[in-house]
Amino acid sequence: MLPQHVRDRLRAIVGEAHCLDRPEALVAYSYDATPMHQALPDAVVMPKDTAEVQQVIKTAAEAGIPVVTRGAGSNLCAGTVPVGGGIVLVLNRMNRILEIDEQNLTITVQPGVRTSDIHQAVEARGLFYPPDPGSMVVSTIGGNIALNSGGLRGLKYGTTKDYVLGLEAVLPNGEVIRTGGKLMKDVAGYDLTKLLVGSEGTLAVITEAILKLIPKPAVQRVMLATFANLTEAARTVSDIIASRIIPATLEFMDQGTLRVVEDFKRIGLPTDAAAMLLIGQDGDPETVDRDVEQIAAICRQNRAVQVKVATNAEEADEVMTARRSALAALSRLRPTTILEDATVPRAAITPMVEAIQRIAAAYNVHICTFGHAGDGNLHPTCMTDARNPDEIERVERAFEEIFAAAIELGGTITGEHGVGIVKAPYLEWKLGAAGVEVMKAIKRAFDPNNLLNPGKMFARESRNRVVVNHAQR
Repeated sequence: MLPQHVRDRLRAIVGEAHCLDRPEALVAYSYDATPMHQALPDAVVMPKDTAEVQQVIKTAAEAGIPVVTRGAGSNLCAGTVPVGGGIVLVLNRMNRILEIDEQNLTITVQPGVRTSDIHQAVEARGLFYPPDPGSMVVSTIGGNIALNSGGLRGLKYGTTKDYVLGLEAVLPNGEVIRTGGKLMKDVAGYDLTKLLVGSEGTLAVITEAILKLIPKPAVQRVMLATFANLTEAARTVSDIIASRIIPATLEFMDQGTLRVVEDFKRIGLPTDAAAMLLIGQDGDPETVDRDVEQIAAICRQNRAVQVKVATNAEEADEVMTARRSALAALSRLRPTTILEDATVPRAAITPMVEAIQRIAAAYNVHICTFGHAGDGNLHPTCMTDARNPDEIERVERAFEEIFAAAIELGGTITGEHGVGIVKAPYLEWKLGAAGVEVMKAIKRAFDPNNLLNPGKMFARESRNRVVVNHAQR
């Protein structure tokens, strides 16, 4: 429980209406989009600017109270669950686009701006901010930066880290730092900007960001290719990249996902296909037309059952919306949906998908797979029921083996969702003990009292590595 003088101080900083401590209000901030993780905070505070964030952080530091920074709460790693109680610092009121600088091709924003609002604001001026996480209509840029979010356009354009040029951030002691700026080159000291991107709110509170923009592509084209087996679909992905064509979008859906999405959206997806690739390209018209023709030829060379190019923008939007609705569609099947993001080198997509299928069958759990085939980021998604302890135990064991399989194939435990609570037990599998110790040392240097988002990223005990001979399954 927070001492009364701390509550009074927080109310004085942000105002009575923006400091919540009633039980019914606290419940709404006790969980995020991650299933089966919940913890009540002691207070929810909603500052309007950097000065108020500073004062809140200083108040918390003086009293030794943990602070968890939160945006829309759309993350999938339990990254904003306040496991240590304390204060949930909600930055949604800090939602202003401060500047669009067309000379320097930058946009300066507060952390509470929705990602889709950034897209709309800059595209109206013929500019482009490429990162497009699946939750972009609700997720905020502060959360995207904290988790280094990816998206459907990651293959061609990269992820959030590639577009963050500078940050304003409040340190755990309440001091403000500014990193980077409207610069394409800056090697003055350690790259603190890149260090804060993906730090999951454990090092500082991001209060302002300068983002890089590029010219908006002149045209965009979308096509679908369906395949009778997974191997042909995966080989197509490799052949497209080997041909020196880098699509803007190269997505994968297995048959289970296809069937559920079609039942949800009703747009005529081929539910009898073993796999489908959704491929998009953008750029100047001549180049896009040439790339689409070459990609279609590669798909047919790999025995695609059907190759269909969207004939207009409405049809293309319909297809892309269907892909973005995969999680919502799958969530209709069972009470609990667990979406993960094991990532492997592109050449390992086929053995990774096959491993997921074998593991799901071995543990008798329902897993469908979709994701960003072009950059090897797959989303095995399990439909289950949190009220069934035996089933949940099997699900957890299945995902442990999936993470182990990804690492054995040269991959990682998370490509874009982050570590948070969910992946913390497996971080050492990827980084090794020495790597984890380096990260802990960085955390101590920024936050010696462990007040910012405690209980995340570093598990008290790493789980023993699950070693499975998948070839014998």
